[in-house]
Amino acid sequence: MAVIDELIREEEDGTLSFGNYALTEKTKKDGFMYMGDSYKIKTFDEITKLEKNGSFVYESVPGTAVHGFRATAERVEFTVEGHKDAQVTLELEPEQEYKISVDGTDAGTMKTNLGGKLIISALLEEKDEILVVVEKID
Repeated sequence: MAVIDELIREEEDGTLSFGNYALTEKTKKDGFMYMGDSYKIKTFDEITKLEKNGSFVYESVPGTAVHGFRATAERVEFTVEGHKDAQVTLELEPEQEYKISVDGTDAGTMKTNLGGKLIISALLEEKDEILVVVEKID
């Protein structure tokens, strides 16, 4: 996989890909329409941040590239790559418990805070990319 030169795009399978951690200066693209929603991406080597209709969706520090991002009310799934370990923050349902899988390994369950934030460590120095799956526990 590789960085997303156009910063954000819709893939043939209907998922989103975004982010370019190879950029040295903050670059953004606003007004990208996807499934009836407007997305804004800010990305470079220090951070990647995605917003949907003005609301927070995804952030990584340092910057990453995300492939195959698919989010529903029950599940978020994506592959993330970067040049070093990253902290990934997702905004989900507030005070809800989620089952986390990172690179095919069960990472346990986590409960979001009042703001719905969920933080995941992506250990990217050892691998080129990792699959992250977050599933809501009813």
